[in-house]
Amino acid sequence: MRIILALVFAASLGACSALPERADPLSDAPDARTPAAASVVAPPSYDAALQAWRSAEDVNAWIGARFEYDRARALQLSETQRTAGARLPIHPARAFYDAPHGVCVDLSRFAVETLRAIDPQARPAYVMIEFEPISIGGNVLRRHWVASFERDGQHWFFADSKRPGHIAGPYRSTREFVENYARYRGRSVVAFRELESFERKTRVLAVRQDRTQSP
Repeated sequence: MRIILALVFAASLGACSALPERADPLSDAPDARTPAAASVVAPPSYDAALQAWRSAEDVNAWIGARFEYDRARALQLSETQRTAGARLPIHPARAFYDAPHGVCVDLSRFAVETLRAIDPQARPAYVMIEFEPISIGGNVLRRHWVASFERDGQHWFFADSKRPGHIAGPYRSTREFVENYARYRGRSVVAFRELESFERKTRVLAVRQDRTQSP
């Protein structure tokens, strides 16, 4: 049974080889899509999907068939707009299922939260990649998000807005993936982080007590 499952998994990744070796470095939008697998399971609701899906492959197949990149939203979430005080919420997984269009962080949130619900043993997480910044229409873009999971001691990466429906791996480490991904994207990577959440943690400053006062 293990051999059969391994062959099925390898076959599901074989379709990814048709993707271009190099991407357009000026956009996180897809250059090409992995052909949707015949086994795509698309239940009528997110709750139904959580009952039907069992693995990252199920989530990935749906992403490949349904995800649409939102270029206008990408600019609204750029570093320039964030600095100016603009704040847009990242689409929750349930809302994303009903309207599967957005940008890299929306897609990675959907993948991580969904995989945590159906297969927590895969240890799904976020990978935030910081590229050398580029400017598009006066907006600075540098961060890119994908989702990761583990299987048999190996690391796999998916939910990438640049290549929806593609699972990259296996890799021995996230660093190995990022180095390979930098070559694919044609962009220099400044840093990367493996994270449990897409949200920035707010530092809480403790109020210093006046130690000069006597108890």
